Amino acid sequence: VCIHRVRLCSSIRFIKSKYVCGFDKSALKFSHQQRLFRTSAVSCGQIVQFKLSDIGEGITEVTVKEWYIKEGDSVSQFDNICEVQSDKASVTITSRYDGIIRKLHYNLDEIAYVGKPLVDIEIDASKGVAPEEDVVETPPMSHEEHTHQEIKGHKTLATPAVRRLAMENNIKLSEVVGTGKENRILKEDILNYLAKQTGAILPPSPKAEIIPPLPKSETMPAAPKDKACKIPVPVSRPIVFSGKDKTEPVTGFQKAMVKTMSAALKIPHFGYCDEIDLTQLVQLREELKSLAQIRGVKLSFMPFFIKAVSLGLLQYPILNASLDESCQNITYKASHNIGVAMDTEQGLIVPNVKNVQVCSVFEIASELNRLQSLGSAGQLGTSDLTGGTFTLSNIGTIGGTYAKAVILPPEVAIGALGKIQVLPRFNGKGEVFKAQIMNVSWSADHRIIDGATMARFSN
Repeated sequence: VCIHRVRLCSSIRFIKSKYVCGFDKSALKFSHQQRLFRTSAVSCGQIVQFKLSDIGEGITEVTVKEWYIKEGDSVSQFDNICEVQSDKASVTITSRYDGIIRKLHYNLDEIAYVGKPLVDIEIDASKGVAPEEDVVETPPMSHEEHTHQEIKGHKTLATPAVRRLAMENNIKLSEVVGTGKENRILKEDILNYLAKQTGAILPPSPKAEIIPPLPKSETMPAAPKDKACKIPVPVSRPIVFSGKDKTEPVTGFQKAMVKTMSAALKIPHFGYCDEIDLTQLVQLREELKSLAQIRGVKLSFMPFFIKAVSLGLLQYPILNASLDESCQNITYKASHNIGVAMDTEQGLIVPNVKNVQVCSVFEIASELNRLQSLGSAGQLGTSDLTGGTFTLSNIGTIGGTYAKAVILPPEVAIGALGKIQVLPRFNGKGEVFKAQIMNVSWSADHRIIDGATMARFSN
């Protein structure tokens, strides 16, 4: 019998073409299992290693934040596979093939590298495979293995803050029942699960326990009259603390902050602070609120500040510039792309409103609403987070009055806005009146910006 190719149920085996008299099972011992090879025409499906492609901006690694599929799911071209987060933005990865997901190479919050396999997809052999993708023939898994992997790759809906809380308490999200929309796991679900497991949500406070004094009759036995009374020794118990140290890698936006702030240390900062009377602006905003609601816009003070910065930059363009690394050339930016520092669950991010110089206050407010919504959901794109020319940080929303802001290279200036306070002030006639006062702090690159320029711009 002429045997060229033999396929077993448990694996794919290849035997070089030769003649074998009779069917000798020993000939199968020289076969090689699970070969790695390029596209080959076989009767069963082919496993394609779908690699993480270059997403631009010099990004080499990302963090897997959410899987939209699990092992065993069918996918089509352009279907969402997962969401990854770099140190600059969140990106949704889509499929290039029609097929069945056979393996997820990363768990949630693990680091995935550009050019490395992201998932294995089984495709129809008759449709062919892109030449740059590797095809792996793997033995069919048992029912028990398949069930286990489906559970491991099960999609769980939860915000990054909830995932971090679960990770800090060593809780598997697959074991928690979500009570939110579409079975989304909420913070309360994690706390309830933890309470059931341990009987407490937080570790005990690391403070010495105070022991109440005993009744007078029990404090000391009656001492003989001929002996002096002894001073009672305070009773204390050893401090009980069940917390453990934890080490985790620097990832995501926090990693971007490390790079940016390290570069900012090379800039000689110049600081300037002043207070601004916003009494008339507070009245103007109240008058425009109803008009903003008709347009579907939430009107805060920030759009006014952003527009005021742009008007100031028209008179002092040196503040809307950048300095090259050799400090030999200054580039004056034509667009006023004003960045706004935002405090999110993922950390500090600074998206920017593009071309403020040609936008009205309402248009700025509308764009700011969009950026805040995407920032809260962790869905800001690279275009929203890059290209800034000047930055404002509204520390007053949290409660600060002054701040020493740090410049974001390659920008040359940044402003920090304090909270608005009602304070007494004097008018031109020497009369006391109630004023709405805000403190503002500016930081500038002192290599090309002097104090007088910064002060005139602030005014």
